[in-house]
Amino acid sequence: MSNENSSPIVVKIGGSLMETADGMDALWSALQSLRAQAPVTIVHGGGTQMSDMADRLDHTPRRVQGRRVTTDLDLEIAKWTMSGALNTQLVAQAAAHDLTAVGLSGADSCQVQVSKRPPWDINGERVDFGWVGDIEAIDSSLLESLLAQGIMPIVAPLGIDEEGQLYNVNADTVASALAGALQARELLFVTGTGGVRRNADDPESHLSTCDAETFDVGVAEGWIEGGMRVKMKTALDALRNGVSQAFVCAPDDLVARSQATEVIA
Repeated sequence: MSNENSSPIVVKIGGSLMETADGMDALWSALQSLRAQAPVTIVHGGGTQMSDMADRLDHTPRRVQGRRVTTDLDLEIAKWTMSGALNTQLVAQAAAHDLTAVGLSGADSCQVQVSKRPPWDINGERVDFGWVGDIEAIDSSLLESLLAQGIMPIVAPLGIDEEGQLYNVNADTVASALAGALQARELLFVTGTGGVRRNADDPESHLSTCDAETFDVGVAEGWIEGGMRVKMKTALDALRNGVSQAFVCAPDDLVARSQATEVIA
């Protein structure tokens, strides 16, 4: 058993990973090893499953710069998939791998306190993101209590405002904010590619490290975009907020990180 008073590790996984049996097997094996080192909190997304549910409802979600626009229906879908089916599924899988977990959303105990995102001006268009929340504050006391008891929290990325309204919140942003509040030793973003590449189709273009300057260049040149752009930005934010290390890595490289990209502020 790990030292429950030690600085925790925050692991963020996406919905696409949860669709692959091999990836999840590798993830749970790695999480067992990580739990021997430190307390672990998981934050999960579910964009793939939300899109699948939207297809079943003949609804086409919209994304802008890797971030989902959340209509009334999209918010219901987020609750059904992320805070419902996926969160419960992950808790059950944890139990099958001898890990004691509790499923939560950011709304539980008002952990992730948000306000409605104002419209953004993007490429000459004013974009209203709908029921998307921007994080205003984090209350990590519930997570800290669970971690101290040797329990692994699994957090779905919903937030709540002062009026009790629920919001969809980008999972990478939630992971970054929780890692900062917990003063985590590590923030680990788990992806299929296992890191940042200058050419998404060329493993040889993999970067072992990526700092803020390289991130800016990658965004300007277009090879850091979409979901990876959000991951890199939130990783840099976490480092500035006191997280010791941040990595983008594959599920089977979660412990060794020999092929990971380390994000450097």
